Amino acid sequence: MAEEIIETVRLLVVSRESALLRPLSSVAESNSWHVESALSPWDAMERVQSGVAPHLLLLDLPRGDGDSLHILRWLRRLRPDLPVIVICFPEDASRKNEATRLGAQEVLIRPFDEARLEALIYRHLLDPQKGQGEVASEDIEQLGPDSFFVSASPVTQKLRAQAQLLAQADVPVLILGEAGSGKGTVARLIHKLSVRSGFKFFKVNCGDMPGELLEAELFGAGRMSSAMNVLAGPGKFERAEKGTLFIEEITEMPLGMQSRLINILQDKVIVTPGHGKATSADVRILAATSANIDRALAERKLREDLYYRLSAFTVQVPPLRQRKSEIAVLLRHSMHQMARHYGLPPREFSPAALEACQQYSWPGNLKELNNFVKRYLVAGDTELTFSEVSLADSDARLDAKLPGGTSSQLSAGGTNGDQRGPESLKSLIQSVKCEAERNAIGTALQKTGWNRKAAARMLRVSYRTLLYKIEQYHMSASESFLTPLPAGKFSFHGASTKDNGKSS
Repeated sequence: MAEEIIETVRLLVVSRESALLRPLSSVAESNSWHVESALSPWDAMERVQSGVAPHLLLLDLPRGDGDSLHILRWLRRLRPDLPVIVICFPEDASRKNEATRLGAQEVLIRPFDEARLEALIYRHLLDPQKGQGEVASEDIEQLGPDSFFVSASPVTQKLRAQAQLLAQADVPVLILGEAGSGKGTVARLIHKLSVRSGFKFFKVNCGDMPGELLEAELFGAGRMSSAMNVLAGPGKFERAEKGTLFIEEITEMPLGMQSRLINILQDKVIVTPGHGKATSADVRILAATSANIDRALAERKLREDLYYRLSAFTVQVPPLRQRKSEIAVLLRHSMHQMARHYGLPPREFSPAALEACQQYSWPGNLKELNNFVKRYLVAGDTELTFSEVSLADSDARLDAKLPGGTSSQLSAGGTNGDQRGPESLKSLIQSVKCEAERNAIGTALQKTGWNRKAAARMLRVSYRTLLYKIEQYHMSASESFLTPLPAGKFSFHGASTKDNGKSS
């Protein structure tokens, strides 16, 4: 397999110097590589965009020339997967960090021999992500453009085996787990492994909308009031025909609607509201909740007969704190996913950051980890404050400011609350600000019946900013927010009111 790859390798070198082209041509000839040269970075850009793209690019910096590095920024956007090796003179070695930050996989300083050059090219051709800390492909299962399943620990390998078994049985499944633990990812995995994978996968979160809007979302708009601003049309049940419908936070579904869901599971028929029209429902139901099932049943938030129909096949998704062995894998793969999405070069996690992340308990699970990776991609260790705190046992401690404004003490010896050192004043102020912001958002959402567009208008922020904040703070309609809104325009810290976010 490696020989087949090498025989078709195309190298593009940006250089005017025959002193570089001669040894490179010699190396390429001995390996049956095809080499093309470009006289300028902009010439190379045109080559990358048109014709047959190269497998690797070598950028030779003229002595004292730093402007050529700017091509790296554009290459990251055009071809984030293209390995780039920068070659420079010793007096320009100080630009190594800048080149790496802009996306170079390697910086080679003159003079060097042919063997060194050949080894670097081999390294990045056979494993383009090796220099960036990409994880092994056998640990990762891509489920969609922004969704992947990691089975790098015994507990998730067991979970995947369970999902594969359930995928073969066309029955309802109840997925349990803490908020942000990856219940939606498990649902997508079951769908992908099932015979329904060629059809649509839809999801609905019962905690995101009031009852009438949820009814329209699931069963169709029917004769909904124009005040609900809902267009008449088919619901998710009808649109997911022959596919899979994933219902999140099933305990937040109104009891009357739960009764209708029981009828659908039993009779395989949907009745559209306002029409009385019955249609067949060939849809697989996957339901999930982060609530305590026993409490939900006792408080009559979940019908017993619905629970018994769903719980015949149950999956328990473990929290991230029980999957410590795969945190590094998740961090690195998430970093590369986000870097590709935003057109930025991926960052390496520093040893201190990795150690802190390994020791942290991640109460927000995968959602919190993804927020952390997003901030690290932008700012690196400048967003983390590490300080040593003297303890009786003389252990070093790390004080890390984590995503979402949450500041936590991370210990090399554990994460128990009674082991925490004092928080910094900056971290404390940040935490208070975030709590106030979260309560203000929650109050607005409660006042508007969780109509997020109306809440955004009340808060005078963009709709996308509000969606980002709801996800950042892991908010749901089941919570109670009592803090009144402040007078006047509410200011979101750390977020622009411009509509720059990605809608979710």
